[in-house]
Amino acid sequence: MIRTNRELSTPRAALFGACDAQALDNPVRSGHHPRLFRVKGILLDAPDLTVVVPTFNERENVPLLIERLSNVLAGIAWEAIFVDDDSPDGTAAAVREASRRDPRVRCLQRIGRRGLSTACIEGILASSSPYVAVIDADLQHDEALLPRMFQTLREEPYDIVVGSRYVSGGGVGEWDASRQRASAFATRLSRLITKAEIADPMSGFFMLKRPVFEGAVRKLSAQGFKILLDILASSETPPRLKELPYDFRVRQFGESKLDMMVAWEFAMLLADKLIGHIVPVRFALFALIGGFGVFIHMGVLWTALQVIGLSFLAAQTTATITAMTVNFFLNNVFTYADRRLKGWRALRGLVSFYVICSLGAAANIGIAAYLFNQQEVWWVAGIAGIVVGSVWNYAVSSIFTWKSR
Repeated sequence: MIRTNRELSTPRAALFGACDAQALDNPVRSGHHPRLFRVKGILLDAPDLTVVVPTFNERENVPLLIERLSNVLAGIAWEAIFVDDDSPDGTAAAVREASRRDPRVRCLQRIGRRGLSTACIEGILASSSPYVAVIDADLQHDEALLPRMFQTLREEPYDIVVGSRYVSGGGVGEWDASRQRASAFATRLSRLITKAEIADPMSGFFMLKRPVFEGAVRKLSAQGFKILLDILASSETPPRLKELPYDFRVRQFGESKLDMMVAWEFAMLLADKLIGHIVPVRFALFALIGGFGVFIHMGVLWTALQVIGLSFLAAQTTATITAMTVNFFLNNVFTYADRRLKGWRALRGLVSFYVICSLGAAANIGIAAYLFNQQEVWWVAGIAGIVVGSVWNYAVSSIFTWKSR
């Protein structure tokens, strides 16, 4: 036990492992040193480094990562913020349990939100350290590189230090040929939007100075899993960066989060940085799916009339409902992947989408008819109606069908 009836000045890394979490009530800034906090007679260093760890179903890896961070960051005033997207396996509970033994560890649990990039952003914003690192919880990144990253940022003229798989000395571990090809292709694509020379812009393991993040944060797309790429593409001037090699490890516990949606979100990030300043990517995708719905509508209408032999009213009704249903599910999977509705919520969302699109169709027809009656060219009136209907459907469905939770 640490005595609390006398003042101690102890490096945070050495103190917290032995300090009872309950001794941290009512901290007050020490008047003796601008970087120290007085906590019931104990003086603690404010953290110089925050390690942000986004998590989803990583309960088994949490204690292992904390132990490794404690070992490699000895002598550095650090903290770790685990940002958990409400993992069903109890990851947040595991982090809180660890934080009672080691107050350097903090848990930021998010309800109703998901995504690695947004988790990293919120974790960084929740910190005050001048240096911030991002590392995955799956133990595939080499945490032993963190002290060297920290030293590089403090002593050399760099803004970001990246753990790189693609510089001399680095490697991708046991990846098969198909994954290596996919990664190489994604790396080439990412160079369309990056403003810095970098061999591994897809890396999820890096450390940066806080001003770099603060300069880019309001322009971040927050799409998908590639927060480093987002920061590089959103910075006004190319950050000065250095890449340090490391070997990508094999996951020990849990399951990989890589799937087709990761690739889709990566494509959305690229699109946002390329055309997002012209038109919102989510609206562009919504309109594209709407255009696809026109082909669905016409196909069903022809089939119902020519093959099944329904009346025009019945055929048109069937085609309209089919097209709206297809549009809803495509938008639910792609356009609003981050707000995807499931179960009964999806059914309620479908009903609201029917209502919204019906009103949008009425707006489409009304605007087009009005403009045509004002002696406008027919195709101008038609396009105006389509635009008004599309904007209505997008705006209202974003608020009511796929509202943010």
